[in-house]
Amino acid sequence: MQGLSVFIPTAQKIRYINALLNVGFDTIDVGSFVSPRMIPQMSDTPEVLDGINWQNSTSKLLTIVGNKNGAERAAKFEQVYYLGYPFSISETFQLRNTNATIAESLVRLQDIQEVCAKNNKSLVVYLSMGFGNPYGDPWSPSLVTEWAQRIHEEFQVKIISLSDTIGTSSPETIGEIFENTFKHLRDVELGAHLHARPNEWENKLEAAYATGCRRFDGALSGFGGCPYAADSLVGNMPTEKMFEWLDKHTTLHGIQKQKLADALKISHEVFN
Repeated sequence: MQGLSVFIPTAQKIRYINALLNVGFDTIDVGSFVSPRMIPQMSDTPEVLDGINWQNSTSKLLTIVGNKNGAERAAKFEQVYYLGYPFSISETFQLRNTNATIAESLVRLQDIQEVCAKNNKSLVVYLSMGFGNPYGDPWSPSLVTEWAQRIHEEFQVKIISLSDTIGTSSPETIGEIFENTFKHLRDVELGAHLHARPNEWENKLEAAYATGCRRFDGALSGFGGCPYAADSLVGNMPTEKMFEWLDKHTTLHGIQKQKLADALKISHEVFN
């Protein structure tokens, strides 16, 4: 929702998230504690958290934070389990996305991890621009692995989501990066936060799954994406299609198919 210019009413967000809470997802991203000037759409995240029926759901709730202040605000909510921080290996994108350099972001990571430790929360780091960038900043598969190692070792981060921020990845690079990173980070849960054109999601999912990745981010119907992507067709991975693929190729536990269909219907009402 964050890139939409039309504000989605709080009650509508609550209804949508309540539907998602019934499906059986492992984790649901429910909002952001960032400056309302940066992302006006997420300014009502506290009200959304107060309004959703989270108590009887098995899903863990995640909110994005951009600094220590945001982390402290998010940590006050019992229902928030994960704090997510977008850390870019591209200096240019880190400045655009969080108004901080990579060096400043490392300090923020330390601050946020300390907030997590004090408040019994877990930190998820999104390694954005993990599959290349359009700015000419240094990038290579080995550099992605090096950054993932550093974040794990210096900040004791146990969940790192490799993020294809603007949809530049290919099945080949996905396979290479995940295989290499898994070899060096055996005690880390690696996730795939991939973006794709409508006809690309399956090959990308297959490539990550084949390496052993079992944590996948998506959005119903692939809504959303990154506003910095040059291709308007590049969106999030479509959750319902990923589920269909996984249901054919592996054993899933806890996903309620009818509840997923109900949430999908509501998502079309929300996003019109």
